[in-house]
Amino acid sequence: MTPFDRFWSFLQRPDIEGGARISNDLEDPGGVTKWGISQRAYPDENIRALTEARARVLCRRDYWDACRCDELPPHVAIALADSAFNQGPATAIKLLQAALALPVDGILGPKTLAAARQLDVVHVNEFLARRLLRYAAAGHLKYQRGWFLRVLRLKDAIASLAYSEFVEGSK
Repeated sequence: MTPFDRFWSFLQRPDIEGGARISNDLEDPGGVTKWGISQRAYPDENIRALTEARARVLCRRDYWDACRCDELPPHVAIALADSAFNQGPATAIKLLQAALALPVDGILGPKTLAAARQLDVVHVNEFLARRLLRYAAAGHLKYQRGWFLRVLRLKDAIASLAYSEFVEGSK
C-alpha cells in the first residue's frame, strides 16, 4: 500500500471524513460534503454524484501533491496531507515550518523539505500540537472535540505505520 493509499484509507474512516456518506450540516460552511470533499471547496463539482475515484483525484492533486508528500517520509506525508485536507495546504505548510523552527512562509521549498525529511515519528508531535493549538484558537466549540479526536487518531495511525515499518524492516 502506498503512502497516499494509507492516507486515503485514514481519511475515509467513518470517524474522520466518512467516505461515501453525504453530509450537509447546516452549521458547517463547507456545505454538502462527500468523501471529505465539500461543495464550498469545489463549487463546480456535483458533490452528491461524486465518485470515490474523482474524490481521490481531487485529494491527490490539491492536497497530497500540493504539499509534495511523495517527497517526504510516510509519517510526515500523512500528517501534512491530513492537515492540508482539513486546514488548507498553505496553513499546513506554515504549521510544519513553525514546528521545524523555520521561517514561516507557507512555501514547501528545499529548506522545509530537507528539514521535514529528518522529522522522526516522535517529533511529528510538535507539528500535531500546533494543529491542536490552531483548532483551539478557532473557537468553533461544536467542532473542536472532533478536530482534536482527528489529530489523536492521526497520531495513532502514524504510530501504527511506524511500528509496521519497524517490524517489516527487521525481517
